[in-house]
Amino acid sequence: MGQAAQKPVFSAADYLTWEAAQPERHEYLDGEVFAMAGAEDRHVTVAMNLAFALRQHLAGSPCRTYMSDMRLQVAAADSYFYPDVLVTCSALDLASALLKSEPKLIAEVLSPSTAAYDRGLKFSHYRSLASLEEYVLIDLDSRTTDCYRKGADGLWVLHPFAAGEPVVLASVALELSAAQLFAEVPEVRV
Repeated sequence: MGQAAQKPVFSAADYLTWEAAQPERHEYLDGEVFAMAGAEDRHVTVAMNLAFALRQHLAGSPCRTYMSDMRLQVAAADSYFYPDVLVTCSALDLASALLKSEPKLIAEVLSPSTAAYDRGLKFSHYRSLASLEEYVLIDLDSRTTDCYRKGADGLWVLHPFAAGEPVVLASVALELSAAQLFAEVPEVRV
């Protein structure tokens, strides 16, 4: 009888060294490495629309906006992710050129292959970040946005925004119209 193939297990330090030499991005989750798939035009456009609006809104503040090439460390989960958009106001993060670990806001643009993961396991890891105040999930097909906000009691509450409604990001005091968020993104019939 044959033996099951063993998955290679990386330490976080090995992953960081290895990842620096890779042409593609890989997320790291407790010893396992997962290749990041390329994104479609609509996905990239919405992420860029959100990042540009945040960057412009936060100009002159201690907060910075980053897109999908910035690595996020979630130490409690022994993991590294590449969120579509993140905002940090942390002095520690500003001092680190290669990774961030204290985001205030994280946004993911959903795709059919990652939606369940983004809503489930990834969100459970993100919730371990003490600094995180808002987690935003943008659905391209329905043009809806789910915004989870951490309350003063530490509980996460869903604030859904229907198609056409402005999205309110309380953590950074920004209201973004649907037209701004979905600018130059063709509608797809579902």
